Amino acid sequence: MTSAISLRQPEDAERPGLVDLWEASWREAMPQIDFAARRDWFVAHVRALEAAGAVTTCAFDASGAMLGFLSIDPQTGYLDQIALAPDAKGGPAAKLLLAEARRLSPAKIELEVNQDNPRAMRFYEREGFRPIAEGANPRSGLKTWRLRWTGHDRDEI
Repeated sequence: MTSAISLRQPEDAERPGLVDLWEASWREAMPQIDFAARRDWFVAHVRALEAAGAVTTCAFDASGAMLGFLSIDPQTGYLDQIALAPDAKGGPAAKLLLAEARRLSPAKIELEVNQDNPRAMRFYEREGFRPIAEGANPRSGLKTWRLRWTGHDRDEI
């Protein structure tokens, strides 16, 4: 039920939970990578994104548990992070977070997704994103797709 989910920017006291959620989400999606070793990088990365103008928004359930988050730069439309708690995958939080990203960047959203993450690829394709380029993650070396959604694709929402 989407009405029980609220979206807002995280408070400072919630930042450690955001990092825990990021690690758990990625550990489930890509167990071959040690995301616990990347926690400090992630904290610094999100700080740098926000200092440059990105917005971090979290989804919370009615009890206040964090279900997921996103980090998007509204000026460029680059969606750097979107992650869900493992038990929130398949629920409404991802679509609500993506709707918030579209609200913040209504003309265009671009992101990188690992080519060997079929669940994420299916989600973004269902949501109207299209591959525009191939690449590689600079940290892992894994192949990625650069995906784009434009405001002209609204009928696919």
